[in-house]
Amino acid sequence: MQGKALSNETEATGTLDVALAHAGRLLASRPDLAALQANEILQALPGYPPARLLLAQAHRAQGDLASAFTLMQALVAAEPRWAAAHMEWGRLLAYRGQTSAAISALRQSLSLKSDQPDAWRLLADQLDVSGETTAAEQARARFIKAANRDPQLMAAATALVENQIPEAEALLRAHLKGHDTDVAALRMLAEVAARLRRYADSEALLERCLSLAPGFEAARHHYAIVLYRQQKIAQALGEVLQLLAMDPHNPGYQNLQAAILVQLGDFNESLAVYERVLASHPHQPKGWMSYGHALKTARRLDDSIAAYRRAIQQQPTLGEAYWSLANLKTFRFLATDIAAMRQALARTDLADDDRLHFDFALGKALEDEALYAESFSHYAAGNERRLRLTPYSAARTQQHVARARAVFDAAFFAERLRVGCQAPDPIFVVGLPRAGSTLVEQIMASHPLVEGTMELPDIGGLVRELAGARGSDEVARYPAVLATLSSEALAALGERYLTQTRVQRKAGTPFFVDKMPNNFSHVGFIHLILPNAKIIDARRHPLGCCLSTFKQHFARGQNFTYSLTDVGRYYADYVALMAHFDAVLPGRVHRVIYERMVEDTEAEVRRLLDYCGLPFDERCLRFYENTRGVRTASSEQVRRPINREGMDQWAHYEPWLGPLKEALGPVLATYPDAPRDSAVEAKPMHTPLP
Repeated sequence: MQGKALSNETEATGTLDVALAHAGRLLASRPDLAALQANEILQALPGYPPARLLLAQAHRAQGDLASAFTLMQALVAAEPRWAAAHMEWGRLLAYRGQTSAAISALRQSLSLKSDQPDAWRLLADQLDVSGETTAAEQARARFIKAANRDPQLMAAATALVENQIPEAEALLRAHLKGHDTDVAALRMLAEVAARLRRYADSEALLERCLSLAPGFEAARHHYAIVLYRQQKIAQALGEVLQLLAMDPHNPGYQNLQAAILVQLGDFNESLAVYERVLASHPHQPKGWMSYGHALKTARRLDDSIAAYRRAIQQQPTLGEAYWSLANLKTFRFLATDIAAMRQALARTDLADDDRLHFDFALGKALEDEALYAESFSHYAAGNERRLRLTPYSAARTQQHVARARAVFDAAFFAERLRVGCQAPDPIFVVGLPRAGSTLVEQIMASHPLVEGTMELPDIGGLVRELAGARGSDEVARYPAVLATLSSEALAALGERYLTQTRVQRKAGTPFFVDKMPNNFSHVGFIHLILPNAKIIDARRHPLGCCLSTFKQHFARGQNFTYSLTDVGRYYADYVALMAHFDAVLPGRVHRVIYERMVEDTEAEVRRLLDYCGLPFDERCLRFYENTRGVRTASSEQVRRPINREGMDQWAHYEPWLGPLKEALGPVLATYPDAPRDSAVEAKPMHTPLP
């Protein structure tokens, strides 16, 4: 009798499993029928956990999140050791915008069962939403590992998870030799290339991957990010719009869309996207911080401060939010803010990135309190930590300057008098960061014939392409490669620059400003491809300029600023290169000395407009009334009338500037002129070309 009962129970369970499997197949196409089947099972076997889970999933698929939430809340409490229940609970929490709770639930699920690809993917998405990009990359690597069963790919995925990048790359390249259409391997190798900052390689791999599998959503998301990191903004937006068509409520896609729109200058649309995603997913500290950045650019300063405060409230250890407040320049911290920053820095579990941001922010707060010794100690600590994370080679910069001076001699340009694209549209503002380039841009952009854009990456991108560089640093092939290019090729490069930057031009003016300071190292290239473009060199006293960059935390691209010695050497190399161009291309570059602009603004503005061939316009003197968005650290400063406030601030820190003075050498004594050069006599250059 007992045997018969056991047999009946086994048979019943088998029937339930068949019914569950059938309902599971219905879930994607007919969630209503899946819910009906789950209810029938629960009538036969009340409280049966797999049926309760299926019913919750069916409710979610039909958009009834409230019913799904109620069911799963009870199920997780009843089955605390069931990984599948925690994963569905995490998914529902994510849908409700409870990002932190969703991350906790998904981590709990994975602690119970680590080989769940969907759980790793969901976790990666939620970590992206919360701004934990490093953790998101690690979770995505675990997703790839869990989703693959090929032994060679599993070994590569393990190496990727453990950040053993060379091993992962070798395994993946070996695998792809025999399996060149394996989209999972292509996607993984693209991840390797991105971690090595070889974004062009990553882009090519992802293009191949998507040509084979257009519906590979994770690969398309990564592709959009790689395009964004290379400042291929319009192309990145196209990819994000495709992703949003597939998953319109994905907060990660929406955040990326908003960031791209900021770069395109579509501030109102960007703010609208941020507001939608934050309304549905309010617990996003880094989302609030990004929203604050967009508000700052749109000149909504009070709202920007409130957004940064919201980020800090949600994550008190988010150092970047404090630095964002400091980076407003005109903001003043409260005593409670300073105490909170000190408390955060006293923690032993603070991440390096947060710690260095707190150091930079506290350096600014203490500077405003005139506590200069302590302020400098925090600036120095932040810079030291940042330099360890992003090393810089002063020798490489010096080598580039030497190569440029060797290639770009007077004879080189004499042989290429009528080359390049003849369009006069661009006005390049070059120099060092924090030298007054944003002020020059704002003055120029206040003229009715000129549009201000941003620090455009396009010249640097063309240079890296010509150099054949696989990373962000140029290689020795440039600038010598320019000697091999025909006049047609040089003209095509100029046309390409104009085509690429057209997306940034919205006002329909004949001229536009490209304010990328680092383009000073490519003056020779700019002259070759755009001989009628204007080039303005914004220069500031070396101690004021270099110290200001040292106090500024740059997100990327300015690694020379994290050491007083490095920034001093960089400034000296910049002066030497610009003096060379003054000599071989006299009158080609117009120099604006910041201190002269402050002392006699109208005279300097008139000289500037004369050089650009523009009629004088009073609005250029009232640049602070211009309502355009400004995306640099000087955004709030150029919205006020010109003043002497920042001219001599370096003097407060003079006791600690010995390494800087030593690195600057004769450049410091001869400012604003360049030191006499034994190889080429630099000539003062104040007269525009005829």
